[in-house]
Amino acid sequence: MTSPAGRRMRAWVPTLQDLGEALLTLATTTLGLAVAVWLIDGVRSDNPGAIVAAAFVVALGDLLLGAPLRFLARRGSAVLALGLGLLAQVAVLWLALAVVPGISADDVWDVLAVLVLTAVVMAIGRWIMGANDSDYVVSVLVRRARRHARRQGIVEPSAGAPRRGGMLVVQFDGVAAPVLREAIEAGLAPNIQRWITNGDHVLEDWWARIPSTTPASQAGLLHGDSGQIPAFRWWDRDLGRLVVTNHPEDAALVEGRLTTGKGLLAGGGSAISTMFSGDATTAYVVMSRSRTKGPDGGLGPGPAYVRFFASPFVLARAVTVSAAEMVKELYQARRQRVRDVQPRISRAGWYVVLRGISNVLLRDLNTSLVAEALLRGDPTIYVDLVDYDEIAHHAGPTRPESLRSLEGLDRVLGTLERVIAVAPRDYQIVVLSDHGQALGATYEQLGGETLLDTVRGLMAEPGADGVDSGTGEDWGPLNALVNSALNLTRGTAVLGPDQGRPKQQDADDLPDVVTVGSGNLGLVWFPRVAQRLTLEDFQERWPGLVTGLAARPGVGVVVVDTADRGLVAIGPRGLVLLEQDDAEPEGEDPLLPYGPRGRPDLLRAARLPHTGDLLLISTVGETGHVHAFEGQVGSHGGIGGAQNHAFVLHPTRWLMDDELREPVGDDEILVGAESVHEQLIRWAAAEGLRP
Repeated sequence: MTSPAGRRMRAWVPTLQDLGEALLTLATTTLGLAVAVWLIDGVRSDNPGAIVAAAFVVALGDLLLGAPLRFLARRGSAVLALGLGLLAQVAVLWLALAVVPGISADDVWDVLAVLVLTAVVMAIGRWIMGANDSDYVVSVLVRRARRHARRQGIVEPSAGAPRRGGMLVVQFDGVAAPVLREAIEAGLAPNIQRWITNGDHVLEDWWARIPSTTPASQAGLLHGDSGQIPAFRWWDRDLGRLVVTNHPEDAALVEGRLTTGKGLLAGGGSAISTMFSGDATTAYVVMSRSRTKGPDGGLGPGPAYVRFFASPFVLARAVTVSAAEMVKELYQARRQRVRDVQPRISRAGWYVVLRGISNVLLRDLNTSLVAEALLRGDPTIYVDLVDYDEIAHHAGPTRPESLRSLEGLDRVLGTLERVIAVAPRDYQIVVLSDHGQALGATYEQLGGETLLDTVRGLMAEPGADGVDSGTGEDWGPLNALVNSALNLTRGTAVLGPDQGRPKQQDADDLPDVVTVGSGNLGLVWFPRVAQRLTLEDFQERWPGLVTGLAARPGVGVVVVDTADRGLVAIGPRGLVLLEQDDAEPEGEDPLLPYGPRGRPDLLRAARLPHTGDLLLISTVGETGHVHAFEGQVGSHGGIGGAQNHAFVLHPTRWLMDDELREPVGDDEILVGAESVHEQLIRWAAAEGLRP
């Protein structure tokens, strides 16, 4: 066995891949500088050699500044790392233009223009050459890790060197199992296809129960308990206000209710861009910790951000490509309008900006943060990538632009695979989704009114004081990033349509009715009543409300409690008692369209502690179309279509425990995020990753 001293004496010998990456970076930097010199009046060059020399100086400055920036970031914060990184990018480029003979810039604004323009040219050049965008983000990291590994005598897995185990869990937010299989067949996920074809990984379904939303599923996946979450947002009678899970203070509140300190990431793990922490030791842009002071809160430890924000042109490239993504969205939205694609919703407004941020800037940042965690050797790492979910909500789950977003996610896997090759641990990758999505016109498009308007009308109180919590899920990643960066100790900076949600109120100020939509799951509360209303209460107060809701176009079933017979599910032409196993449906069974999991899922959802007085599920068409009670053409939260068919792609050698499986139709699969959590815990324990 080689001694430690002997390992340190080993020299680093660059590989052809190292040289290729270095030459590609030099070539694209040189080309970008040349175009900038040509287009920007305040930048001049006497000869081509000066441009090449400036590109060399940029590369050298990047190399020399990395160590001191990381040193300062360790003693400061992530915000300091961001600021230093941005200054470093400008300073390195300005230095190159100042010290290299034959090239110069008039002022700092010209330097900034060169930075942006060079980033644009580099992005286009690497795209033409077929280079992986994510590879560019972490290429320096990979080269640095490879040098360090060879100095330590660590060789890549292909050479057979034993390493400690590790687990990387990558969440593809909102991707249904059938959608992923379609993408694989279409050639949009070549890395996943290779893993499956080579026998390295197995793709299996799991069932996302009602509420099939990110907060519920992620609470189950990371903490093993989703029982405190009845929807994406809900009225909390104890607090006297709405709880909205993509608000930092509410995410922290919910995590406090469900955590035991033994989550999936306990014992040294890292959480990246998730809603809850999973009891991770280190958290980056995690909603529930975005207002927490110290190294485990806010953006997370500063050094991990240095490489992303300090590398010349990396951030500028991410910003410019984000702008290109916005232009792409405008074109694709117009194409839907021109072709009169149905069903569809408006894709204008802030969503255009949100798509650019989430599908480029945040994805690149997340890739860089995961790479840093891999190279640190964190035992368990969990990251949430929201690209597909953002687009599918607005375009539709199987529309071309939604499926093409899976190409970018698959490329991220290829990049992380390269990082793992030089990481100190032999990481096994688990890819999973938290739920799927289902297509369909919205409830409002179908009937011409919102759920709140319908309830008011059936109450015969059109002027009733009501709260209708609209769509705000898209703003979650940006809210986490903004609040993490600001790291507020008091108050919360909340962006998006839910920013005006009511705070805790006196009993006299409570609204008469509150409605929320989580996809085709609708919940209704009457906050002025201190306890949950029963069917008998409704018949006394508003006799036509429950049956009127059940008869509305687009409503498939209404679930309400009764005084003596438990929960009852009422449909347009029949009803069934959910808590009496021997009870036969009266009239047509309203649960038939929801398949074998309809009854148990609705029963569980209607008994969650914070659920509504009324629980509604939209109709489900023969093709699996549903009708969201919020403004989304691709939705999830209830049951029907592909929204409950999540997936888990796991290493073949990590077997799925049969005792955790349950029957769903003709299949035996994991049911509920809690079961997936248990399986992940067992795999982690078998690898020695649990404390």
